[in-house]
Amino acid sequence: MASISFIGGGNMARALIGGLIARGTPAQEIAVADPVSAQTETLQREYGIHVAANNDAAVRIGQVVILAVKPQHMRAVVTEIGPAVAATRPLLVSVAAGIRMADVRRWCGPARIVRAMPNRPALQGCGVTALCAWQDVARVDRELVERVLRSVGATLWLDDEAQMDAVTAVSGSGPAYFFLLIEMLEQTGTALGLSPEVSRTLAVETAYGAGCMAHAASDSAEILRQQVTSRGGTTEAALRHLEAHNVRGIFAAAVTAAARRSAELAQEFGAT
Repeated sequence: MASISFIGGGNMARALIGGLIARGTPAQEIAVADPVSAQTETLQREYGIHVAANNDAAVRIGQVVILAVKPQHMRAVVTEIGPAVAATRPLLVSVAAGIRMADVRRWCGPARIVRAMPNRPALQGCGVTALCAWQDVARVDRELVERVLRSVGATLWLDDEAQMDAVTAVSGSGPAYFFLLIEMLEQTGTALGLSPEVSRTLAVETAYGAGCMAHAASDSAEILRQQVTSRGGTTEAALRHLEAHNVRGIFAAAVTAAARRSAELAQEFGAT
Protein backbone atom coordinates (compact mmCIF):
# COMPACT_ATOMS: atom_id res chain seq x y z
CA MET A 1 0.00 0.00 0.00
CA ALA A 2 1.09 3.57 -0.66
CA SER A 3 2.43 5.79 2.09
CA ILE A 4 -0.38 7.50 3.97
CA SER A 5 -0.27 10.86 5.74
CA PHE A 6 -2.90 12.14 8.12
CA ILE A 7 -3.47 15.82 8.69
CA GLY A 8 -5.22 15.82 12.03
CA GLY A 9 -4.66 13.27 14.76
CA GLY A 10 -8.08 13.10 16.41
CA ASN A 11 -10.53 10.24 16.87
CA MET A 12 -11.10 9.44 13.21
CA ALA A 13 -7.39 9.47 12.42
CA ARG A 14 -6.78 7.21 15.41
CA ALA A 15 -9.48 4.79 14.23
CA LEU A 16 -8.07 4.63 10.70
CA ILE A 17 -4.46 4.30 11.84
CA GLY A 18 -5.38 1.50 14.24
CA GLY A 19 -7.43 -0.24 11.58
CA LEU A 20 -4.72 0.03 8.94
CA ILE A 21 -2.02 -1.35 11.22
CA ALA A 22 -4.28 -4.15 12.44
CA ARG A 23 -4.76 -5.16 8.81
CA GLY A 24 -1.09 -5.21 7.94
CA THR A 25 -0.05 -1.73 6.87
CA PRO A 26 3.50 -1.14 8.19
CA ALA A 27 3.70 1.65 10.76
CA GLN A 28 6.62 3.23 8.89
CA GLU A 29 4.30 3.90 5.95
CA ILE A 30 1.99 6.07 8.04
CA ALA A 31 2.63 9.67 9.11
CA VAL A 32 0.57 12.20 11.04
CA ALA A 33 0.66 15.95 11.58
CA ASP A 34 -1.32 17.80 14.22
CA PRO A 35 -0.71 21.11 16.00
CA VAL A 36 -1.43 19.44 19.34
CA SER A 37 1.78 17.61 20.14
CA ALA A 38 0.08 15.42 22.73
CA GLN A 39 -2.04 13.93 19.94
CA THR A 40 0.89 13.00 17.74
CA GLU A 41 3.02 11.80 20.65
CA THR A 42 0.27 9.44 21.76
CA LEU A 43 -0.21 8.07 18.25
CA GLN A 44 3.54 7.59 17.82
CA ARG A 45 3.83 5.83 21.16
CA GLU A 46 0.86 3.54 20.56
CA TYR A 47 1.42 2.69 16.91
CA GLY A 48 5.03 3.54 16.10
CA ILE A 49 4.09 5.78 13.19
CA HIS A 50 6.07 8.74 11.89
CA VAL A 51 5.27 12.26 13.13
CA ALA A 52 5.55 14.90 10.41
CA ALA A 53 6.97 18.27 11.39
CA ASN A 54 3.94 20.12 10.00
CA ASN A 55 1.11 19.84 7.49
CA ASP A 56 3.33 20.75 4.56
CA ALA A 57 5.76 17.97 5.44
CA ALA A 58 2.91 15.48 5.80
CA VAL A 59 1.72 16.27 2.28
CA ARG A 60 5.18 15.95 0.78
CA ILE A 61 5.78 12.46 2.19
CA GLY A 62 2.32 10.97 1.61
CA GLN A 63 1.04 9.46 -1.60
CA VAL A 64 -2.36 9.50 0.08
CA VAL A 65 -3.19 12.47 2.32
CA ILE A 66 -6.20 12.09 4.60
CA LEU A 67 -7.67 15.40 5.69
CA ALA A 68 -9.02 14.55 9.15
CA VAL A 69 -9.56 18.02 10.56
CA LYS A 70 -12.72 19.72 11.81
CA PRO A 71 -14.87 21.20 9.02
CA GLN A 72 -14.48 24.74 10.33
CA HIS A 73 -10.69 24.43 10.03
CA MET A 74 -10.62 22.89 6.55
CA ARG A 75 -10.32 26.07 4.53
CA ALA A 76 -7.29 27.31 6.44
CA VAL A 77 -5.56 23.92 6.39
CA VAL A 78 -6.24 23.21 2.73
CA THR A 79 -5.15 26.69 1.67
CA GLU A 80 -1.93 26.23 3.64
CA ILE A 81 -1.03 22.94 1.95
CA GLY A 82 -1.93 24.14 -1.55
CA PRO A 83 1.67 24.63 -2.73
CA ALA A 84 2.71 21.18 -1.46
CA VAL A 85 -0.30 19.57 -3.13
CA ALA A 86 0.57 21.27 -6.42
CA ALA A 87 4.18 20.10 -6.13
CA THR A 88 3.61 16.46 -5.21
CA ARG A 89 0.08 15.72 -6.48
CA PRO A 90 -1.00 13.32 -3.73
CA LEU A 91 -4.41 11.72 -3.62
CA LEU A 92 -6.50 13.72 -1.14
CA VAL A 93 -9.16 12.05 0.99
CA SER A 94 -11.42 14.37 2.96
CA VAL A 95 -13.30 12.95 5.93
CA ALA A 96 -14.54 16.38 7.05
CA ALA A 97 -18.33 16.46 7.17
CA GLY A 98 -20.00 19.08 5.02
CA ILE A 99 -16.95 20.02 2.94
CA ARG A 100 -17.55 19.72 -0.80
CA MET A 101 -14.82 18.55 -3.15
CA ALA A 102 -15.18 21.64 -5.35
CA ASP A 103 -14.43 23.84 -2.34
CA VAL A 104 -11.31 21.85 -1.47
CA ARG A 105 -10.08 22.22 -5.04
CA ARG A 106 -10.89 25.94 -4.99
CA TRP A 107 -8.81 26.39 -1.85
CA CYS A 108 -5.77 24.33 -2.83
CA GLY A 109 -5.92 24.18 -6.61
CA PRO A 110 -6.62 21.22 -8.92
CA ALA A 111 -6.23 17.97 -7.02
CA ARG A 112 -7.32 14.37 -7.17
CA ILE A 113 -9.78 14.10 -4.33
CA VAL A 114 -12.17 11.63 -2.76
CA ARG A 115 -14.75 12.69 -0.22
CA ALA A 116 -15.51 10.19 2.54
CA MET A 117 -18.28 10.17 5.12
CA PRO A 118 -17.45 7.64 7.85
CA ASN A 119 -19.54 7.39 10.99
CA ARG A 120 -18.72 7.11 14.67
CA PRO A 121 -18.76 3.29 14.92
CA ALA A 122 -15.59 3.39 12.81
CA LEU A 123 -13.87 3.92 16.16
CA GLN A 124 -14.84 0.32 16.97
CA GLY A 125 -13.98 -0.98 13.50
CA CYS A 126 -17.64 -1.44 12.57
CA GLY A 127 -18.49 1.79 10.79
CA VAL A 128 -19.80 2.45 7.32
CA THR A 129 -18.26 4.98 4.94
CA ALA A 130 -19.82 6.52 1.86
CA LEU A 131 -17.30 7.57 -0.79
CA CYS A 132 -17.52 9.92 -3.74
CA ALA A 133 -14.67 10.72 -6.14
CA TRP A 134 -13.85 13.71 -8.33
CA GLN A 135 -14.19 12.83 -12.00
CA ASP A 136 -10.44 12.60 -12.68
CA VAL A 137 -9.77 10.02 -9.93
CA ALA A 138 -8.65 6.76 -11.54
CA ARG A 139 -10.00 3.33 -10.66
CA VAL A 140 -6.71 2.35 -9.00
CA ASP A 141 -7.00 5.38 -6.70
CA ARG A 142 -10.60 4.48 -5.86
CA GLU A 143 -9.50 0.98 -4.95
CA LEU A 144 -6.73 2.37 -2.75
CA VAL A 145 -9.11 4.66 -0.86
CA GLU A 146 -11.56 1.82 -0.45
CA ARG A 147 -8.86 -0.37 1.11
CA VAL A 148 -7.96 2.40 3.55
CA LEU A 149 -11.52 3.09 4.67
CA ARG A 150 -12.48 -0.58 4.72
CA SER A 151 -10.03 -0.92 7.62
CA VAL A 152 -12.75 0.54 9.88
CA GLY A 153 -15.89 -1.01 8.38
CA ALA A 154 -18.01 -1.28 5.26
CA THR A 155 -17.73 1.08 2.30
CA LEU A 156 -19.98 2.11 -0.56
CA TRP A 157 -19.66 4.49 -3.50
CA LEU A 158 -21.96 7.33 -4.54
CA ASP A 159 -22.15 8.71 -8.07
CA ASP A 160 -23.55 12.07 -6.98
CA GLU A 161 -21.87 14.10 -4.23
CA ALA A 162 -25.19 15.82 -3.49
CA GLN A 163 -26.30 12.54 -1.90
CA MET A 164 -23.76 13.09 0.87
CA ASP A 165 -26.30 15.23 2.71
CA ALA A 166 -28.66 12.25 2.90
CA VAL A 167 -25.76 9.99 3.90
CA THR A 168 -24.86 12.39 6.70
CA ALA A 169 -28.46 12.35 7.93
CA VAL A 170 -28.82 8.55 7.77
CA SER A 171 -25.44 7.11 8.78
CA GLY A 172 -23.42 10.07 10.03
CA SER A 173 -26.07 11.15 12.51
CA GLY A 174 -27.64 7.70 12.65
CA PRO A 175 -25.80 6.32 15.69
CA ALA A 176 -27.35 9.08 17.81
CA TYR A 177 -30.83 7.90 16.83
CA PHE A 178 -30.06 4.40 18.08
CA PHE A 179 -28.43 5.76 21.23
CA LEU A 180 -31.60 7.74 21.91
CA LEU A 181 -33.69 4.58 21.52
CA ILE A 182 -31.38 2.71 23.91
CA GLU A 183 -31.62 5.61 26.35
CA MET A 184 -35.42 5.57 26.20
CA LEU A 185 -35.57 1.80 26.64
CA GLU A 186 -33.31 2.07 29.68
CA GLN A 187 -35.40 4.83 31.23
CA THR A 188 -38.69 3.07 30.60
CA GLY A 189 -37.39 -0.23 31.93
CA THR A 190 -36.35 1.51 35.11
CA ALA A 191 -39.74 3.22 35.36
CA LEU A 192 -41.37 -0.21 35.07
CA GLY A 193 -39.43 -1.47 38.07
CA LEU A 194 -36.17 -2.84 36.69
CA SER A 195 -32.85 -1.73 38.15
CA PRO A 196 -30.83 0.73 36.05
CA GLU A 197 -28.16 -1.97 35.55
CA VAL A 198 -30.65 -4.55 34.31
CA SER A 199 -32.40 -1.98 32.08
CA ARG A 200 -29.10 -0.94 30.50
CA THR A 201 -27.99 -4.51 29.85
CA LEU A 202 -31.33 -5.42 28.29
CA ALA A 203 -31.44 -2.30 26.11
CA VAL A 204 -27.84 -2.46 24.91
CA GLU A 205 -27.79 -6.21 24.25
CA THR A 206 -31.14 -6.07 22.48
CA ALA A 207 -29.90 -3.28 20.22
CA TYR A 208 -26.72 -5.25 19.51
CA GLY A 209 -28.66 -8.43 18.79
CA ALA A 210 -31.13 -6.70 16.50
CA GLY A 211 -28.27 -5.08 14.61
CA CYS A 212 -26.55 -8.45 14.21
CA MET A 213 -29.76 -9.99 12.90
CA ALA A 214 -30.29 -7.19 10.39
CA HIS A 215 -26.65 -7.37 9.29
CA ALA A 216 -26.78 -11.14 8.72
CA ALA A 217 -30.22 -11.34 7.16
CA SER A 218 -31.09 -11.19 3.49
CA ASP A 219 -34.62 -10.09 4.39
CA SER A 220 -35.56 -6.43 4.69
CA ALA A 221 -36.01 -4.68 8.01
CA GLU A 222 -39.75 -4.69 7.32
CA ILE A 223 -39.77 -8.49 7.04
CA LEU A 224 -37.64 -8.87 10.17
CA ARG A 225 -40.04 -6.62 12.07
CA GLN A 226 -43.00 -8.69 10.92
CA GLN A 227 -41.25 -11.90 11.95
CA VAL A 228 -40.90 -10.75 15.57
CA THR A 229 -44.40 -9.29 15.80
CA SER A 230 -46.96 -11.90 16.85
CA ARG A 231 -50.59 -11.09 16.14
CA GLY A 232 -52.27 -9.93 19.33
CA GLY A 233 -48.99 -9.97 21.26
CA THR A 234 -46.91 -7.49 23.22
CA THR A 235 -44.80 -6.30 20.29
CA GLU A 236 -47.89 -5.59 18.23
CA ALA A 237 -49.33 -3.53 21.09
CA ALA A 238 -46.19 -1.38 21.24
CA LEU A 239 -45.95 -0.92 17.47
CA ARG A 240 -49.64 -0.02 17.16
CA HIS A 241 -49.12 2.72 19.73
CA LEU A 242 -46.10 4.08 17.87
CA GLU A 243 -47.89 4.03 14.51
CA ALA A 244 -50.95 5.73 16.02
CA HIS A 245 -48.72 8.58 17.11
CA ASN A 246 -47.12 9.04 13.67
CA VAL A 247 -43.69 7.72 14.62
CA ARG A 248 -42.79 7.28 10.92
CA GLY A 249 -43.66 10.86 10.06
CA ILE A 250 -41.82 12.24 13.07
CA PHE A 251 -38.70 10.21 12.32
CA ALA A 252 -38.75 11.06 8.61
CA ALA A 253 -39.01 14.75 9.48
CA ALA A 254 -36.09 14.45 11.92
CA VAL A 255 -33.79 12.77 9.39
CA THR A 256 -34.83 15.28 6.73
CA ALA A 257 -33.91 18.09 9.14
CA ALA A 258 -30.45 16.56 9.52
CA ALA A 259 -30.02 16.38 5.74
CA ARG A 260 -31.14 19.98 5.39
CA ARG A 261 -28.67 21.09 8.06
CA SER A 262 -25.89 19.19 6.28
CA ALA A 263 -26.58 21.17 3.11
CA GLU A 264 -26.61 24.42 5.09
CA LEU A 265 -23.26 23.61 6.68
CA ALA A 266 -21.77 22.83 3.27
CA GLN A 267 -22.79 26.32 2.16
CA GLU A 268 -21.44 27.85 5.37
CA PHE A 269 -18.08 26.06 5.38
CA GLY A 270 -17.59 26.49 1.64
CA ALA A 271 -18.33 30.21 1.59
CA THR A 272 -15.60 32.29 0.02
